[in-house]
Amino acid sequence: MTALLEARELTAGYGGMPAIRDVSLRVEPGEVVAILGPNGAGKTTTLLTLSGALKQMSGEVVFDGKPVKSKLHKRAKQGLSLVTEERSVFMGLTTNANLRLGRGAPSDAIEKFPELKPLLRRRAGLLSGGEQQILTLARALASKPRILLADELSLGLAPLIVQRLLRAVREAADRGIGVIVVEQHARQALSMADRAYVLRRGCIELSGRASELLEQLDEVERSYLSGPTTS
Repeated sequence: MTALLEARELTAGYGGMPAIRDVSLRVEPGEVVAILGPNGAGKTTTLLTLSGALKQMSGEVVFDGKPVKSKLHKRAKQGLSLVTEERSVFMGLTTNANLRLGRGAPSDAIEKFPELKPLLRRRAGLLSGGEQQILTLARALASKPRILLADELSLGLAPLIVQRLLRAVREAADRGIGVIVVEQHARQALSMADRAYVLRRGCIELSGRASELLEQLDEVERSYLSGPTTS
């Protein structure tokens, strides 16, 4: 099957200094791919470069079989949706107004997340952190993307909210969307993903089926996920 989104020997960074080097990965339709790694490993940089929010230094990003160099807004028109670790809500607007600013219909967002319905008239700034993240993901999924890139959905949230968000991501993939998630909770990410890549010091050091990595999680955490990196 042709990859929906692919990185080929991708190098990117900031101020001329690479934060990731020669990263190659892929995601196919209907698949969840998790990117794991300690702080500073280059996970967010990878996601931003795949989305077009950050320009690569070398290598290729291939979207639907074709190399792309367009910026995020153009890739969004092609069906890419990016959810950053900052909750992308307009605090002074109501939940309903936030949904209306998305590319999809508010009714589609509410169908996916019925818990938003009683919150439609409430200003987003008065929502809890979990409710804001649900709003952000609901708006992204309502746009019916072909591929979703999600960065640290679970950051600072209660376990039940994290489970709700990751379940929605899995359900989106089951409907044919390609998903790449950056996650700090390795066990939860591997439990819902199909494949995973482990980044350390800006390079992919391990990859494989999520189920296989989950069986070896203690060793993976000791060898690859613990402690700071130098990048």
